[in-house]
Amino acid sequence: MIGKLDQTLRFQETVLSLRAQRQQLLASNIANADTPNYKARDVDFSKALQGALSRSGSVDGRQASPAGRGNLLMTSGAHLPVTGKPTIGGLEPQYRTSAQGSVDGNTVDMDVERNQFTENALRYEASVTFVSHQIKGLLTAIQGQ
Repeated sequence: MIGKLDQTLRFQETVLSLRAQRQQLLASNIANADTPNYKARDVDFSKALQGALSRSGSVDGRQASPAGRGNLLMTSGAHLPVTGKPTIGGLEPQYRTSAQGSVDGNTVDMDVERNQFTENALRYEASVTFVSHQIKGLLTAIQGQ
């Protein structure tokens, strides 16, 4: 019983973490809407979730050392370790294709970004509500009401 509860809550934790990371990526796109040559990025959430769930030992969507990359030689103890490019669920964010080009090379389409941002926020809230109801149901069962 405890294992199933832990597994269910770990899944929800992974979903919420990935949604929060995607929200930051979408917010970055919106914030850079007027930045020349900025390229909008996004990640396929379902693929990111599959990647996060398939990896063992990581539920926060980040990968400590990306596979296939060689280690850099650290010649001093003061050097910081390289963690690789940021990923969401093990996937590197992809550049969004622009439906309409702009003179300054920026590919951010504010309508698309606002829609994606709102959809992701609503799904995040739905996940939080779902977890909250699960925990309330467990408390009710434990208290015997």
